[in-house]
Amino acid sequence: MRNVDVRLHRDFAIGTTHPRLFGAFLEHLGRCIYGGIFEPGHPSADAKGFRQDVMALVRDLAPAIMRYPGGNFVSGYNWEDGVGPVAERPRRLDLAWMSTETNRFGTNEFIDWCRMAGTEPMLAVNLGTRAGDAARNLVEYCNHPSGTALSDLRRRHGWEQPHGVKFWCLGNEMDGPWQMEAKTATEYGRIAVEAAKMMKWIDPSLELAACGSSGRRMATYGAWEQAVLEHTFDHVEYISLHTYLNNYDGDTPAFLASPDLMDDFIDEVVAIADAVAARRRSAKRIMLSFDEWNVWYRTRRNRRDRVKEGWPIAPPILEEIYTMEDALAFGGCCIALLNHADRVTAACLAQLVNVIAPIMTETGGPAWRQTIFHPFAHFSRLGRGRVLRTQIDSPTYSARYNDPNGSNDEFFTMPAVPYLKLAAVHDDTGGTLTLFALNRSLTEALPLRVQAAGFDGLAAREALQLCDADLKAANTRQQPDRVVPKPLTAVGVEGGRVEASLAPASWNVIRLAVR
Repeated sequence: MRNVDVRLHRDFAIGTTHPRLFGAFLEHLGRCIYGGIFEPGHPSADAKGFRQDVMALVRDLAPAIMRYPGGNFVSGYNWEDGVGPVAERPRRLDLAWMSTETNRFGTNEFIDWCRMAGTEPMLAVNLGTRAGDAARNLVEYCNHPSGTALSDLRRRHGWEQPHGVKFWCLGNEMDGPWQMEAKTATEYGRIAVEAAKMMKWIDPSLELAACGSSGRRMATYGAWEQAVLEHTFDHVEYISLHTYLNNYDGDTPAFLASPDLMDDFIDEVVAIADAVAARRRSAKRIMLSFDEWNVWYRTRRNRRDRVKEGWPIAPPILEEIYTMEDALAFGGCCIALLNHADRVTAACLAQLVNVIAPIMTETGGPAWRQTIFHPFAHFSRLGRGRVLRTQIDSPTYSARYNDPNGSNDEFFTMPAVPYLKLAAVHDDTGGTLTLFALNRSLTEALPLRVQAAGFDGLAAREALQLCDADLKAANTRQQPDRVVPKPLTAVGVEGGRVEASLAPASWNVIRLAVR
């Protein structure tokens, strides 16, 4: 393949990454909580029941913010069920995932876990079966210091100091017919704005995210965002986006092209949000919270099928086993998020453990890294800084990506997909320039040439590559290190010029020291 040329300049940046861009998600779903992060009696569990083998992997992954408790689960959740003495907490039928929820793990346990993991808590409020009153009560319980019934209740429960949760989601996917008490945009907008008002009256420092469309393929997409923001614009800082990539058709080139649709999704929602601002002649800019994203398709099935299973506790559902191919598409998503750092200032990988997750566990047994763990760890640890604008001259290919909606197929024609997808991040404090590069060619190496202007000099510090001759290779309990990053050799650096050869179907990270 011919050379791929990339030009960038130190002074031309898209934006600076917000720490919240590198977030993840915990939901009361399957074994994400129970048997995932929380398993009293496990050999590694501490006195609170938190698995320390999982905690070590979470710290390695380094998520900066954690969304909780859902997800679909939150639309039927009574937060009061998950606080107070554990022995007195009620069991409930969870209609989101057709399971029995024991409520052994709730808001306070989540806050404790976040503190231990070194991650910021993000809470979602139930705007499905409940509304603004329950939302403002939860804010009072969590954030008010003392002297009221709910703040003093928290103190009696054992948490003397307020939790100080700053980021809140106003419900979840309220446009989806699968959601408990789904709503029209107007119905949701009215409830969301009233909840937002009361929540901020209690704590004006809150940052709030309104629900955007559940996906770009929703029939109401676009019109939903506009209507919701017309209601909530003055009271929220964010609107949410959700997307899951798939390879239902077994078309690997199209699958690897699909992260470019994530770029389009972001650009479209930015345009809608700015149009609402323009009509108001407002300088305010709504930021984007991409608070659900991942690869997910093999484990999807109708939730009603699980009724026959007797409403189990923490059933092993949605436990996607990720392959090398999945890690490549996943890495493309990381690059898409970086290249929109000016407007996507919060994002959450869905989810963290066992359920469509980078970390897998065996109940009572070990924990290990899935293939997608590695691109996220690179993204999270090395993607913090100024994302630079790049001009890329790469050969392209055409793809036809299928994103089925229920029984209907929806195809996106992509006539010119660059074989190279790349983001460049300059960390002035650490003195590094990091290149995240995805080679989407399945058969040919990419000869990469980067001209980095504005830097006095660069030197190779570290270069890693994730690839495997078998794109279906996966990490398992028996082979937890089947797919791991390895050194990328033969990276040449001279002045501001960087050259490397990117193997076919590979995720690459080149870290350069800046003089």
